[in-house]
Amino acid sequence: MKQGESVKQGEPVKSAKSRKPAKAAEAAKSAKPAKAAEAAEAAKSAKPGKPESHLAMVRRARRINRELAEIYPYAHPELDFRNPFELLVATVLSAQTTDLRVNQTTPALFAVYPTPEDMAAAVPEELEELIRPTGFFRAKAKSLIGLSASIRDNFGGEVPGRLADLVTLPGVGRKTANVVLGNAFGVPGITVDTHFGRLVRRWKWTEQEDPEKVEAEIAAIFPKSEWTMLSHRVVFHGRRICHARRPACGACPIAPLCPSYGEGETDPEKARKLLKYEMGGQPGQRLSPPPDYPGRPAPALGAG
Repeated sequence: MKQGESVKQGEPVKSAKSRKPAKAAEAAKSAKPAKAAEAAEAAKSAKPGKPESHLAMVRRARRINRELAEIYPYAHPELDFRNPFELLVATVLSAQTTDLRVNQTTPALFAVYPTPEDMAAAVPEELEELIRPTGFFRAKAKSLIGLSASIRDNFGGEVPGRLADLVTLPGVGRKTANVVLGNAFGVPGITVDTHFGRLVRRWKWTEQEDPEKVEAEIAAIFPKSEWTMLSHRVVFHGRRICHARRPACGACPIAPLCPSYGEGETDPEKARKLLKYEMGGQPGQRLSPPPDYPGRPAPALGAG
């Protein structure tokens, strides 16, 4: 893939396009409260039993993935990008801030520095000012200049499409590399961010805390072809329903499959008020979402 070529969001993984948007919109509105109610009844009557076997966990995990595919057929990377370089830069900027803030910042950034060659030659203070809204702007500017120079000098000005090469770039670890590989090059990868790690531990798919160990254990549960879309679905669920502090258990469509049901709000009406983004009738994080996204685009920086 050439640096200047446009990348259609979701194109590397065909399954995201094959789902029906109408079903997504319906799921977003209702969040299948009946299933959550079933889970509440099951939780009340549940009796202690034998620990779940590994095989049973794998079957439950794969069923959760199938359910998430029905709930979020439009799942996608929530960073705006048009080519591998833009996705790489946006992912580096997304550390310790929201994708929304990155998306509001990158249009002006890429207007000034559209290529690795341009960014490698940037005056640090000028680059810092452009990315200031994303936080930690001095460290991020140093990484962006460094990775751009490495792409220019070591990879002919093209973002490399191999994990081993990507992680040699300043500021790029496995998480960032897998985001770029999965969404710009169509190479399957599991992206272990804070949302992903939190949910797979809640679902008892793993007890690991180290991201690389989490990645390895989850990779063993699912076929490689599912890795990229699984990452999107889990992150979508974590941002919209299964929040860190107050999960909306009572409005969760996969509550019957969740061993941690009850950690959050179980009352369906109260839980529905906790839903975020399109599930809660609010804008998403992208200014330019894919055509099949059922929610509203996010506002540009300063647009209110």
